Amino acid sequence: MTLLAFLGAMGLLITVHEWGHYRMAVACGVRVLTFSVGFGKPLLRWQSRKPIMGYATVFMICLIPLGGFVKMLDEGDGDVPASALSLAFNRQALYKRAAIAAAGPLANLMLAFLLYCASFCIGQYESKPILASPQINSVAQSLGLRAGDTILRVGLSGGALHDVVSMESLRRWALRHNFDQDAMILEVLSGDSHLTETVSLPAPVPGDEGAEPLKGLELFGLGPVWSAAVIADTQAGRPAQRDGLLAGDLVVSVDGQPIEDAKQLRELIRTSARVKMPEPQIWEVQREGLQRLTLQVQPDRVLEQGRFIGQIGAHIGAPAARVWVQANLLEGLALGWERTCDALSLTLDMIGRMVAGRASLDHLSGPLAVAEYAGQSASLGLTAYVSYLALLSLSLAVFNLMPLPVLDGGHLLYYLYEALIGRPPAAQWIQALQRVGLLMLLALMAFSFFNDLVRLGWLR
Repeated sequence: MTLLAFLGAMGLLITVHEWGHYRMAVACGVRVLTFSVGFGKPLLRWQSRKPIMGYATVFMICLIPLGGFVKMLDEGDGDVPASALSLAFNRQALYKRAAIAAAGPLANLMLAFLLYCASFCIGQYESKPILASPQINSVAQSLGLRAGDTILRVGLSGGALHDVVSMESLRRWALRHNFDQDAMILEVLSGDSHLTETVSLPAPVPGDEGAEPLKGLELFGLGPVWSAAVIADTQAGRPAQRDGLLAGDLVVSVDGQPIEDAKQLRELIRTSARVKMPEPQIWEVQREGLQRLTLQVQPDRVLEQGRFIGQIGAHIGAPAARVWVQANLLEGLALGWERTCDALSLTLDMIGRMVAGRASLDHLSGPLAVAEYAGQSASLGLTAYVSYLALLSLSLAVFNLMPLPVLDGGHLLYYLYEALIGRPPAAQWIQALQRVGLLMLLALMAFSFFNDLVRLGWLR
C-alpha cells in the first residue's frame, strides 16, 4: 500500500509539473525534445503521434521517480540548424522564457486547488464541534466555556454568524482571522444545561515577545475536540498497568476532582511531576459501564524537552464523535480555494521561520517520510489521500519557486536580473551559480533524508 501510494503521488505531481513546462513551451513556439517523468534508465519510451511544429517529442518514464525534466531545443546545448533557430528556447522573448519557467510550479498550485476541491466534494467524517476543557487561565475558561459544550455558529463581532459543521471547519475559519480588532462570537449549546447562549471572546493581550505567537482557536485557549477520559491501552510495567488500570476504564475523578474529559486528565497527569516526584493519586474509575472502583495511581516523573512531566504509560481518550461532511460543487470550489490559501500561507510562514532560525530544520521531510505519510493517508481513505496529494503538490510548487539556481525560482531570478540590467548574467556566472545551487540542493536532500531516518527510528 505504501509503495503504491508513494508512486502514485510522485507520478501525478511530477507529471503535472513537467506538463506545465511542456504546454507553456509549446504555446510559446519552443520545440520540446524530451518529456521525462523520473530520472535514470528509461522504462518506457514513445513519441507523440501528432508532431508539433513538425517535430515529435520523445516521452519517457524512467526508473527513479524523484523528479523529471522537459528538454527543449537550446543553443546552449549544441548547434541548432538555422531553419530551427526560431524554435530555440534561448531565442525567445524574456517574458516567454519566464512564463515557461513559472508554468511548472503554477501547474502544481492549480492541481493543489483542484485536489482540495475534490476532497471537499468527496466528503469525509470530521469531528463534531464539541469543546474539550479550555486551557487554564485562558479567555475561554474565564468566560465559562466548559468541556462538552457544542459550538453551533461562529462569527466576528458586528458580523453575521455562520453554521459550524465540524471542529475542523471551525479551526480553518479561526486560522483565517487574526482577531486584532474583532472578537470571536460563538453560539454555544451548553453540555450541562442544554441551553443556548452567545459568548464574545476578545483576543488576549500578547504575551512574551520571545514566545511563539498563538493562532486560531489556541489564541483563546481552545483547540482539541472533546474526548471521554477513557484508558485506551496500557504499557507493560508502567504505572497504569502496575496500579490496576485496564483498557476501557472511564476515569470519573482524581483526588476528588471530577474529570470532564481526556484533555483535563492528561493535563493533571503531566503537571503532577512539574515540581517534585508525584504523590500517589486516588482515582475513581468506572469499569465496563457499571462497576465503580477506587485505585491508587502514582505517575512516573519523566524529563521531556528540558522539563519534568508526569506519565502513567497509557493512551488516554476515546474516539471523538464524528459527523459526515460533504460539499456541493460550488461549496467545494470556495472551500478548496480557502484551503489552498491557508496551506500556502502556513507553508510560507514555516519556511520563513526556518530561514530566520525561529523553527527547527527537523521539520524538513524527505522521500521516506513522504512515502510513509502517503501510505498512512491512503489507509485512511480516498479523501485523506487526495488532501495529502494536494498538500504535496502545493509544497512542490513552493519548493520549486525558491531562488536556488537549479530550481525554477533560480531561473526566474536570472530573468529578473536580465529585465533590470538589460542583459542576461554572464555564462561563467551562471555555471558557477548552478554548481553552488546543485551543492545546496544535494545538502538539503541529504539533511531531509537524515531527518527521515531519525524520525522513522532507523537512526538515534
